[in-house]
Amino acid sequence: MFAWCLPFALATLAFDEIPAGKSEVKLALGDTELTAFLHRPAGWKGERLILVMHGVLRNAEEYRDHSIGMSERFDALVAAPLFDAERFPSRRYQRGGILRADGSAAPPEEWTYALIPRLIDALRSRTGKPELRAFVIGHSAGGQFVLRMSAFQDTGAVRLVAANPGSALFPTLEQEFGYGFGALPPSLASEERLKRYLASPLTLYLGTADDVPDENFDASAEALLQGSGRHQRGLACFWYAKGLAAARGWPCAWQLVEAPGVGHDHEKMFEHERCALALFGAPASAPPTSSGR
Repeated sequence: MFAWCLPFALATLAFDEIPAGKSEVKLALGDTELTAFLHRPAGWKGERLILVMHGVLRNAEEYRDHSIGMSERFDALVAAPLFDAERFPSRRYQRGGILRADGSAAPPEEWTYALIPRLIDALRSRTGKPELRAFVIGHSAGGQFVLRMSAFQDTGAVRLVAANPGSALFPTLEQEFGYGFGALPPSLASEERLKRYLASPLTLYLGTADDVPDENFDASAEALLQGSGRHQRGLACFWYAKGLAAARGWPCAWQLVEAPGVGHDHEKMFEHERCALALFGAPASAPPTSSGR
């Protein structure tokens, strides 16, 4: 009797390491320690985890607070990890650290992207839920992180959602990295890499009113080639990917979900009714009549 009850007791103890409501944990992920801001619904069934990637302001706690609605609606443990600017400048956050400061290729274990599956595993361990299904959503700079991560890192997540990214990673070798795969080492830039990118479980989740530049808008020449606003850039990337997949006969698992009337506002994107479609599945059927390309 005792031997039968022991595993259940241990699982319950692990589950209770993360209390209901808001909390904060420090997680050791190899040589890197990250702080994650959490929210767990009181009646959580222990089936879903949503990682929420913050924007350029590094406001992970605010992102967690603005994700409580998602946590409750979708019965999900929400975790918003903090990637501070000191350790994770744009080279290591928005662009994942796949290149070192000198431009040389970093080994995959050094990538910031590699921290995501470790973070998921750490939270599965904390909750005692090894089969916990993970979803990742990032907005703005966090959307760039998720978008580019989908090209290089197997996270084990069910779906990766890039919401209103400021610039997009087009599946092309003709534009330099950040905007395409050009100038990357052959191991990171090949036809096979593009094929795997298009097969990744990526959703572009775009606010249709996110077409006005702001103080953090990427106005570089490379970015402006993608479109005049974030909405236009996301649409252009999506339909370019769909066209490439059709031309090459490759599968494309990307999805497009739009939030009508929403601008560059993560809280409104997370609260919008179409957020569920972005996270849990809603394929686009045909390109819009005006994509902004």
